[in-house]
Amino acid sequence: MKLFTWLMFAAFCLTLFGAPPLRAEEILKYANMFPPTHIQSKMAESWSQAVEEATQGRVKIEYYPGGTLLKGKQMFDGVTDGIADIGMAAAAYTAGRFPLVSLFDLPLGYPSGVAATKTVNDVYAKMKGRDFKDAELMYLHAHGPGFLTTNGREVRTLADMKGLRIRSTGVSAEMVKALGGTPVAMEMGEAYESLQKGVVDGSVHPVESNLGWKLGEMVKTMTRCYPVAYTTTFFVVMNKDKWAKISPEDQQTIRRLNEEWLVKHGAAWDESDAVALKDLEARKVTIIDLSPEESAAWAAAVAPVVDSYAKDIQQKGIDGPAVVAAVRTSLAGGK
Repeated sequence: MKLFTWLMFAAFCLTLFGAPPLRAEEILKYANMFPPTHIQSKMAESWSQAVEEATQGRVKIEYYPGGTLLKGKQMFDGVTDGIADIGMAAAAYTAGRFPLVSLFDLPLGYPSGVAATKTVNDVYAKMKGRDFKDAELMYLHAHGPGFLTTNGREVRTLADMKGLRIRSTGVSAEMVKALGGTPVAMEMGEAYESLQKGVVDGSVHPVESNLGWKLGEMVKTMTRCYPVAYTTTFFVVMNKDKWAKISPEDQQTIRRLNEEWLVKHGAAWDESDAVALKDLEARKVTIIDLSPEESAAWAAAVAPVVDSYAKDIQQKGIDGPAVVAAVRTSLAGGK
C-alpha cells in the first residue's frame, strides 16, 4: 500500500513539474584516413579518449582508423551527411573544395610540422576562414617539410626531374609540374603499390611517410630542398548537428582540448620525421641535399606557381597574396 502511495505521489509530481532534465550521452563515430599504426592515428585516438575523460563520459567516441568508415576523399561530405560524426583527412584530397586552406599547401619553405601547424591555424583564424562552414571545425594540423623521393633515378638537378611520374596531391602537383616532372594525383594509401608496380617513379611527401606509410620500403632516393618544402593541411571536423547536441560546458571543454591537441599533432609530425629519417638511413636510401645554387633554381621554378595560384584564388573572394604573405610572416617568426 505504501509503495502504491509513493508511486501515485511520484506520478503527481511528474505531471505537475515535468521530468527532471537528463543529459543525453553522445556516442560519436570518428573516421580517420590514417592507418591505426600511424602516429597521427594514435593522436586522434588519444584525443578521443581525452574528450571522454574530460566530459566524464558524457561524450563518447567510437574510433574508425585506416579508411574503414570513410576514405580521405569522402571524409568531409561523409561527416556533413552523418555517415561519420567526426573526421580527419587531407584537405588536398578534394581539389578546389577548400580554397583558403589550399594556399597553405604551396611550396613556401615549411621547416617543421610544429611551424606548419601553428601557421595554418593562426592564418586560418586571422583570415576568418569559411572553408569548413558546413561542419564544426575542431582544428587543423600540417606535416613537416615535404620532399621528393624516387624509386630509382637520383634527382640532383632540375634536369633530372624530366620524365618522372610523381605521386602528388593538390597544389603539390603544380609544384611537381613546375619542377619538370609529371604529377600523378593519388591518395597516400595508393602510393606503396604504385611505387612497387612502377605506376609512378616517385612521390612527394614528408619524411615520416617513408615509415608511417611504409614507403621507405619502395624508395631508393630522397631529395631535400627546404626553400620549396611544402606541407599538407589536415582537418578535423565534426557534424554540426551532433556538435549542437553537446552541452555548452562540454563544447568549451572540447575546444580547450583542441588547442592542446593541435600543438601535439605538430610535435608528433616532427618526432615521426626524425624516426623515419633514421629508418631511411638504416635502409641505405640515398639522401640528397641540393646545392645552394640548385636550391635557388628550384625556388625560382616554383615561384610563378605560388604567384599564379595566389592571384587566381581571388576569383573566389580570397585575397591570395595577403594569405601567402601572412604564411611567410608566420614562418619567419612574425606576428
